[in-house]
Amino acid sequence: MTLVTLRGLGFSYGEPLFSNLDFTLSKGDRVGVVAANGRGKSTLLRCIADTAEPTSGDVLLARGLTIGCVEQHLPSSLAELTFRQAVLDAMNAADAESESWRVDVLLETLEVPEPFRDRKLSELSGGWQRLVLLARAAVNDPDVLLLDEPTNHLDLARIDRLETWLNALPRDTALLVSSHDRAFLDTVTNRTLFIRPDRSESFSLSYSQAKAALDDMDQFEEKRFQEDLKTARKLRHQAAKLKNIGINSGSDLLLTKTRQLKQRAEDLEEAARPAHRERSAGRIRLGNRGSHASVLLTLDGLEIVAPDGNPLFTTGLLRVHRGDRIALMGPNGCGKSQFLSRVQKALSDPETIFPGIKATPSLALGYLDQALVGIPDATSPHSIICDHFDIGDQRARSLLAGAGIAIDRQSGPSGRLSGGQKARLAMLVLHLSFPNFYLLDEPTNHLDIEGQLALESELKVHEATSLFVSHDRTFIRSVATRFWRVDNGRLRECEDSESFFEAAIEDGGGA
Repeated sequence: MTLVTLRGLGFSYGEPLFSNLDFTLSKGDRVGVVAANGRGKSTLLRCIADTAEPTSGDVLLARGLTIGCVEQHLPSSLAELTFRQAVLDAMNAADAESESWRVDVLLETLEVPEPFRDRKLSELSGGWQRLVLLARAAVNDPDVLLLDEPTNHLDLARIDRLETWLNALPRDTALLVSSHDRAFLDTVTNRTLFIRPDRSESFSLSYSQAKAALDDMDQFEEKRFQEDLKTARKLRHQAAKLKNIGINSGSDLLLTKTRQLKQRAEDLEEAARPAHRERSAGRIRLGNRGSHASVLLTLDGLEIVAPDGNPLFTTGLLRVHRGDRIALMGPNGCGKSQFLSRVQKALSDPETIFPGIKATPSLALGYLDQALVGIPDATSPHSIICDHFDIGDQRARSLLAGAGIAIDRQSGPSGRLSGGQKARLAMLVLHLSFPNFYLLDEPTNHLDIEGQLALESELKVHEATSLFVSHDRTFIRSVATRFWRVDNGRLRECEDSESFFEAAIEDGGGA
């Protein structure tokens, strides 16, 4: 049974995000919606939820359809409600009084700890706020769930629980999921919709298989386009030869044939369509200054403590060798952020002795924190680059444009940039710093799939030594060569990525 029908749907914001989109969502469909940052995923979900008006076309819903929508950000109106109150507030008014027990069942299913249920949302982390939005959308047993970046701020254990919960939903429940998490999409979806400005494409396949099919289709379209242009050129060449012969011989038949060949060439050129070329959201380039030292960093009994002074974990003796790419994971609150901050401070101040941390003199640090505090909202992208690097105005503007920041955005406050643009600006700062050791905290948080692939490639191609925190399983599998995990107050090494992930899920935490 068809639940949602999109007919010729389009939305333009200065330029088309998508157009002439025909699509149906039926019972049991689990659809991943994929596009680059700012290319229409959230807008499409809002059009279906009737919170945005499409520029053209129609959204047709089955009679009596109920939709649950999980947006990316917590509304400020909910901040002072407790977890349980926020979910109860989302229930249908007719059911809220007599069936409030459903809230407790849902919170139990989502494994929300009892102490968290009565805490205000403003006091909870971004991960728990994401779960309350999910619970609000699910509490009325909707026919369709719209999920906009549902894994944002979730650690690996909670992503695993979310996947399990979604896969256990009634078979008739339909999902429409916007996400850049490739492993998540492969686990929970059975169809994929790629949003494009002119010709969006859908496949009855999960993301990885669908992306391979899309690439094959684009290659075929490009080959056919080039062949059509080649044929048109041959027809024009033949027409030119016949025209000369016709003029010299005075043959009206040959001149008529010439016009026919030219018309065929024009028709072919008009009908030929090039393959879709994704407009890049901006380049990501890194680098590697290199070092003759075989060991760049040594940790020996480094003690990490919470801001209140409580001990969190110690490192024992661990070394970071040249070319290592080390993924770090551990339960929420175990001290990963404090650890990265401690290492960053030590490497940024080589004149001060930090017990438990020893770096080679040739180490040059490149640091990226997940909050992007190195990109102040009040400072313009142009000032950030020119104040830190002596490269001149024109070069700075060219590099910013290449990173996806248009000229009209370069002199305004960085706070007006999207999350993806700020991440690419931070990556540009890293590139210009030309480090030989990267310390990265959730580097894929704000990047679309294109950006994630570019970052993976840069780290591997340049054999850049790096230590990073991430919950992105695909990114970790692609990039990491070593795996560290905080476990019972110690920083330990895992043998491979799969044992790394299994341990993170078992201990209830992740990146």
